[in-house]
Amino acid sequence: MKPEYLAVLAVFFTFVVLEILLTGFFRKPGQTRDDVWVELVSGFGLILLIQPMAVFGGGLIASLVAPQAQGMLAGWPVLAQLALLLIFDDLSQYWWHRASHSLPWLYKLHRPHHNAEYLSIRVVYRNNLFYYMLMPGLWASGALIYLGLGWVYAAYLVVKMSVIFAAHSDVRWDEPLYRVKWLSPLMWVVERTISTPATHSAHHGKHGDDGVTHYKGNFGNLLFFWDVLFGTAKITRRYPAKLGVENLPPTSVGEQLIWPLIRMKIETAPVSTDAVSEPE
Repeated sequence: MKPEYLAVLAVFFTFVVLEILLTGFFRKPGQTRDDVWVELVSGFGLILLIQPMAVFGGGLIASLVAPQAQGMLAGWPVLAQLALLLIFDDLSQYWWHRASHSLPWLYKLHRPHHNAEYLSIRVVYRNNLFYYMLMPGLWASGALIYLGLGWVYAAYLVVKMSVIFAAHSDVRWDEPLYRVKWLSPLMWVVERTISTPATHSAHHGKHGDDGVTHYKGNFGNLLFFWDVLFGTAKITRRYPAKLGVENLPPTSVGEQLIWPLIRMKIETAPVSTDAVSEPE
């Protein structure tokens, strides 16, 4: 296994251990048996199949389109290579995520991520399998690796996933830091630069009128700066009392994982126009 993947796994299991010790990893508030199955299948499906396939596919397409271009960007300055990754991976993921909260069909692929009534390291990879399969950033990353950004991508991936893991875990690393007065200026910069538990939990809040929840914003994955730049940021340094989705019909394990191949066949009343699956 490549060193970067070992490093990502090490960070992941660090948060697993922290949750076991501090917040309860195996049992979360509102957890159901369906939650466990969705998390297991989507997590292993992404890591073992979909992400490698998409990254390889992006590289393969690049090699077919530009067979002489392999490694042509390897000599670029590191900062320039990093900028390409931030734009084509992280920024494109911001817009993909943002679109998934505006387009009903795309939200069907993303809803599993919000269906959990808790945050946890377990939720990080929780999405419909097609959500990741179609994610432009994964394919673009494969193309950039083909063009010579391999080792920069490896370091970038470790940093990005560490931030994402930390933002999703219910071990709130930012909460005690907010209480240290002399750290306030530093935290002002941090929370406008990367995703934190406070800003990301607001995106997962259940009730839009609680003063904290902001599921139509705070879309950033690595960089929260994209939300600041494009006007979708909400920073309160607080955490929603409840997490999940509201005003939506029930769903099944199969529908969460492989919609539209599996659809719930139940009659439900029309949902509110405030539901998160409705376009803005």
